[in-house]
Amino acid sequence: MTSSRNDPLTFGVFFDAPARRKELALLEEQIAQPQFWQDQEASQRILTARKRLMETVEADDKLAGHLADMEAYFELSREGENIGAELRSELDKLQKHVDLLETETLLSGESDHLNAIVTIHPGAGGTESQDWGDMLLRMYQRWTETRGFKFTLNDYQPGDEAGLKSATFMVTGEYAYGLLHGETGVHRLVRISPFDAAQRRHTSFASVFVSPEIDDSITIDIKPDELRVDTYRSGGKGGQHVNTTDSAVRITHIPTGAVAQCQNERSQHRNREVAMKMLRSRLYELELRKRRQVSDKLEASKADIDFGSQIRSYVLHPYRLVKDHRTKFEVGDADRVLNGDLDPFIKTYLLSQRGGAKPGAQE
Repeated sequence: MTSSRNDPLTFGVFFDAPARRKELALLEEQIAQPQFWQDQEASQRILTARKRLMETVEADDKLAGHLADMEAYFELSREGENIGAELRSELDKLQKHVDLLETETLLSGESDHLNAIVTIHPGAGGTESQDWGDMLLRMYQRWTETRGFKFTLNDYQPGDEAGLKSATFMVTGEYAYGLLHGETGVHRLVRISPFDAAQRRHTSFASVFVSPEIDDSITIDIKPDELRVDTYRSGGKGGQHVNTTDSAVRITHIPTGAVAQCQNERSQHRNREVAMKMLRSRLYELELRKRRQVSDKLEASKADIDFGSQIRSYVLHPYRLVKDHRTKFEVGDADRVLNGDLDPFIKTYLLSQRGGAKPGAQE
């Protein structure tokens, strides 16, 4: 299993706009050449590079527009106009835009720019943890929507009484994997159980695993005799086609034990196609992890989905607090976090990877 990637861009560089504009102009010249489409693979790489450069330039233009608006408001204020409310609104917009840009400047990994494939598995706790898994699914879906990314549910296995047994979804958008990869780990919930007639406090666990959706510039060699393909009847969330045919597909990579499955497409052929793409992404992530283990020996064996192994705790009783145990960052408004406001946690984690985290930071 091998991987390779050649890319003309250094990702995450947002503030050197003149250089980005110059690179964009050079790419436009290449695209205008008559022979540009002769090599489809190379042309697609260049078009992807152009898209990212255009987004960089647009981000710079948007920032310049905010600054121009601010200057106009300050000028009106100097002339005696009462523009306090408008100025505060514009400052909020500028702050949000700068925060987004600052977060994206931290993303320079080999796979950061790719789409993300996310899998959720409940841990110890039965129905409680299965319901917690569903809450996490909703949280990530809300985050995806607020980011303007696309959310696609690839596989959903409903729980026996409530929640889910497992779910896999795709987040499509620029830097989706770079933003979400820090969510990999065990998430812990403490709350008064809605399933306990005695109203006792319960602790639930669920694991989240994030891998990149690898593109055609990365080669993963998968031998057909290393795969086991199973088909089964679709179940859970879906439309009229659900539960009518054995169209769902599960593919197991025998040497590694990696499993990918898809049931939301209307045909077995399409489900197999999507499952293979997911499997390739997981094998690529496994290869990256193996390389990191060899190079820095920082990757420990996979933690159990149970007490003491969590990366983040969501406490709803007896107080309300969400705390990341890696960075010590915490937020008191747990409802806001569960409604998808994950950017402060994502940014703090990325800063910690660069050595710039502020332990104990709190909102």
